Amino acid sequence: MEMTARLTGDAKISTLQSGKQVVNFNVAINDSYKSKTTGEVMKMVTYVQCDYWVNPGVAQFLTKGTLVELQGRIGVSAYTGKDGLPKASLTLHVNSIKLHGGKSKQQETIAADKILVGASSETATDDLPF
Repeated sequence: MEMTARLTGDAKISTLQSGKQVVNFNVAINDSYKSKTTGEVMKMVTYVQCDYWVNPGVAQFLTKGTLVELQGRIGVSAYTGKDGLPKASLTLHVNSIKLHGGKSKQQETIAADKILVGASSETATDDLPF
């Protein structure tokens, strides 16, 4: 699945007991449509939890408000809320991130290049062709 969305907060890195690191973040997808009955433009927001296992170094670029293009596998979790009503949440298991907004163009390009090829966070950036 592919989506373009904005981060609702800064990404956080979690370390598992095995030492493996995962980047967790949430995004909001804004959408609108025109109601057939009233003709009024209706706006809706869908929130999606995301996890990214490839390169934890990308977390520094995933800050609140950043526009990102994500590719990955979608998962759905169902549970009962504190109020006793059934709830559900969407999770995107991200395998590719493309940054469309953030700190500076050079940093975005470097981060996107490292992410798309799956390079480690220790990769030197001085050999990039730009």
